[in-house]
Amino acid sequence: MQIVSVGQKDLPFDDLFCRTMVFRGANSFKISIEGFKEGNKMGKRKGIEVSLAVSEAVKLANVDVIAAYPITPQTHIVEHLSELVADGELDAEYVCVESEHSAMSACLGSSAAGARTFTATAGQGLELMHEVVYCASSMRLPIVMAVANRALSAPLSVWGDHSDIMAVRDTGWISVFVENGQEAFDHTIWAFKVAEDKRVLFPVMVNLDGFHLTHVVEPIFIEDQEKVDAFLPKNNYPTPLNPKKPVNMGTFAPPNIYTEIKFSQEEAFLSIRPVIDEMWSDFAKHFGREYKAVETYKADDAETVIFTMGSYSQTASVAVDMLREKGQKVGQVKLRLWRPFPFEDIRNALRGKKRVIILDRCVSSGGPGGPVASEVRNALYDLKDRPAIAGFIAGLGGRDILPNQFVEIIEKGIKAADSGQDMPFEFYGVRK
Repeated sequence: MQIVSVGQKDLPFDDLFCRTMVFRGANSFKISIEGFKEGNKMGKRKGIEVSLAVSEAVKLANVDVIAAYPITPQTHIVEHLSELVADGELDAEYVCVESEHSAMSACLGSSAAGARTFTATAGQGLELMHEVVYCASSMRLPIVMAVANRALSAPLSVWGDHSDIMAVRDTGWISVFVENGQEAFDHTIWAFKVAEDKRVLFPVMVNLDGFHLTHVVEPIFIEDQEKVDAFLPKNNYPTPLNPKKPVNMGTFAPPNIYTEIKFSQEEAFLSIRPVIDEMWSDFAKHFGREYKAVETYKADDAETVIFTMGSYSQTASVAVDMLREKGQKVGQVKLRLWRPFPFEDIRNALRGKKRVIILDRCVSSGGPGGPVASEVRNALYDLKDRPAIAGFIAGLGGRDILPNQFVEIIEKGIKAADSGQDMPFEFYGVRK
């Protein structure tokens, strides 16, 4: 079976699809030509809003319970799910709650009872449910949650950045980022299989950038129910609540056992990475689309790489092409798996590079600048010849970063790295 990268310009099939995916930054997104032409791997491609595509993926996953509270920019996800339930297209309990705190609380109960459970939130909503988010991972409940990433108040902003997810990065959830609508659809289905695997039993957040993804219409392969059923088995939670056999969950732990419980949880969380990779491989076998924890674009011979996460990776890929056309050895590294953090994958991707320029869409106030840059510095600390690192904070509150601005960020990063000066981070594009 012939495999090609969509990012190549000489692809011999469906130029519209290729150009769309290249623009959306899917340069490492691989598909089979036979699967595309004959439909033996790919489903039907349709133009659909990305939020609605996530809802369609939840329907195909045949969830049992949806806990819903609307908040911009994720409202369209739960709104469309309410329509699917009301129209009889999805047989699920749709629980309307009065807050995001209650939404996650309802998820705890339904998941503990063995129901396949989904919710979605964004921004302030994620922070309101913050204390319950910890409970889901500590109690090993395989909930799936779509997070339409949004800036945090104050001042009030409904537009996207990564402030919300970074505030919950250490809550013990598996966390992945997507950069286009196809990835959002795919990872919603994939997340259920990962979370519910008996070797995992941890909840999963699927992060998609607010508005830049949630509210755009893209051509997306919507898979057939039969194919999804073949990939995703029924949920078989091993220890569901049973009134005939009552148990306590998440109850009081005195000092003499709390440390051991948290150690056991962390040990289990760190052990799940092979299963995550296995599920990506299994997804590729069923649907013909391949994903990895860390993906690269034109990085093999690159001396400088731009390190990105989320939808802005698409635009950064265009900037890489622009600089390549000028003869500069620039590449890109894209982080998909945020937690558990893929230390070794990042070391392998960045080993031998001269410069790493990292984009953060969140501020770690009073700390090292950006959370992603801080994690990457940590990953590279023990390398003998580690690259120079320049961190930039940009794209806050939904502000766009255009290709020429990414070029400027890369060129400023190169200049700073070559000067030998310490550059913890810089706010890019601040108007003074």
